[in-house]
Amino acid sequence: MPRWLPSRFLYDARGSALFDEICGLPEYYPTRTESAILATHAGAVADITGPVTLLELGSGSAVKTDHLLRAYAGRVDRVDYVSVDVSEAALAAAAERIMAQHPAVRVTGVVGRYEEAFRLFGRYSPCLVLFLGSTIGNLNHAESVLFWERVARHLAPGDFFLLGVDLVKDPGVLERAYNDTAGVSAEFTKNVFRRMNDELDAQLDLDAIEHVARYNAEWQRIEISARFHAAQTVRIAPLETSIDIGAGEMVMTEVSRKFDVERLQGYLACFGLTTRGVYTDPRRWFGVLLLQRGEDQ
Repeated sequence: MPRWLPSRFLYDARGSALFDEICGLPEYYPTRTESAILATHAGAVADITGPVTLLELGSGSAVKTDHLLRAYAGRVDRVDYVSVDVSEAALAAAAERIMAQHPAVRVTGVVGRYEEAFRLFGRYSPCLVLFLGSTIGNLNHAESVLFWERVARHLAPGDFFLLGVDLVKDPGVLERAYNDTAGVSAEFTKNVFRRMNDELDAQLDLDAIEHVARYNAEWQRIEISARFHAAQTVRIAPLETSIDIGAGEMVMTEVSRKFDVERLQGYLACFGLTTRGVYTDPRRWFGVLLLQRGEDQ
């Protein structure tokens, strides 16, 4: 069983740039598939919700969000869009682009992690919260339960939530998506440890680290780990401590859970979220679910 590394190490500036590169790789289907779904069904989503503030968690470049902004701008005189992201630079660049391309959209950027954005739901109600890219798949079971409990608690009755999820499919397709031939995913994994060297003075030999991504059918998730080909001692200078890692040992850096739409709908209903729409691509590789918070009991 591999050790687990906290996911906060994944996204510095280089990590974000590498992830953007991954999204454009031929093996990595989720980004373009989700974008195509939004392009096809954004109008249907806007018709169901009516006029709302769009509030996006982990917005990044917000390129996929263009489809929704265009649909809402075609139905109302002004669209309010609130984007939440850890990168101030990404927020600024996205806001500049969106306002130039969509004059009817007013953008408010909020710097922070998505966990810090729950307090915004009530402020912008009635709202449609966007959580795209199957980011929900990076949460383990306990984290997922906490996330949905907080979503349900902070959404006002009648508010909406748009969720993008990667679906269970052929393991070969999944493993290819996380083991690209260009080696960008491997660099993304190594960057975690490069960051530890830079920020914690870990003194790791990056050349002795191998990227490993495998599908765990029992847990329905891709598990991404780093295999150490040589024994190393990881120094954590700020804590004045160290951790020994043996040759051949693996450290898990990330999970990416895959979902069954029907089971997911039942799970979300436990948190008072009713499914108002399910949109998928022709191969059913990816899904976008429109959810609505029910009335308080």
